Amino acid sequence: MHTYEVKRCLEEIIKSATAKFDESIDVAINLGVDSRKSEEQVRGIVVLPKGIGKDIKITVFAQDKDLSEAEKAGADIVGGEDLIEEIKKGRKLDVDWCITTPDFMAKITPIAKILGSKGLMPNPKFGTVTRNVVEAIKTIKSGQIKFRTDKNGIIHGKLGSMKSSISDLLENLKAFLKAIKDNKPASVKGVYFKSIFLNSTMGKSYKVSKVEDIV
Repeated sequence: MHTYEVKRCLEEIIKSATAKFDESIDVAINLGVDSRKSEEQVRGIVVLPKGIGKDIKITVFAQDKDLSEAEKAGADIVGGEDLIEEIKKGRKLDVDWCITTPDFMAKITPIAKILGSKGLMPNPKFGTVTRNVVEAIKTIKSGQIKFRTDKNGIIHGKLGSMKSSISDLLENLKAFLKAIKDNKPASVKGVYFKSIFLNSTMGKSYKVSKVEDIV
C-alpha cells in the first residue's frame, strides 16, 4: 500500500492506468462511526461541481405533461402505470436515479421493494419526489451522487474518470468530503475522517496522507 499526498495519489493512478476503457476514479472514506448504531449512519447527496465523468441515467415516473417535460429535459426512461406494470413483470432499470411527483408517489408503492433494493426509491430528502421534475433532472445530470456508510463505516463514491483533470478531481473530492462532514452525526466523538483511499476501476489503491489538510 502506497501512501502519498492526495495530488500525488491521483497522478500515480492516472500514470499507471493500463485499461483500454475510460476507468472511473473512486474514493473510499473510512469514518470513525459505529455503523451498527442507526444514529451514526451517514448518508446524503452531493452535487460534484465537475461532474462524474459519465452520463447519469434517470427514470421518471409521472403522468400527463410531467412525462413530456421529463423527456424533453433529458430523462432516459419515462413512464407511468404502464412502466410500473413492466417492472412488476421483471423489466430491469439500468439507471442511477428515479424521480417522481408527489401525486404519483402512491402509485409506485407496488414496486417500492424492487426500487428500494437497488437504492432507486424516490425520496423527498434527495429531491427525487418533486413538483419540479425538470429542475431535478438538470441537478442530477450535472453530477449529483448519493452516499452512505456501509456496514464497516466506509463511504464509497466516484470522483470522475481518467479523462478528468487533476484539478477537477480534487475539486470534486473536496465537495464530497464537505458534504460528508456536514452530515457528521452529533454523537460521533474523536477522529471522524480516519483514512481516505483512492483507486481506479482496475488499478491499485493509494492511501491519502495528511487527510486533515483536505477536510
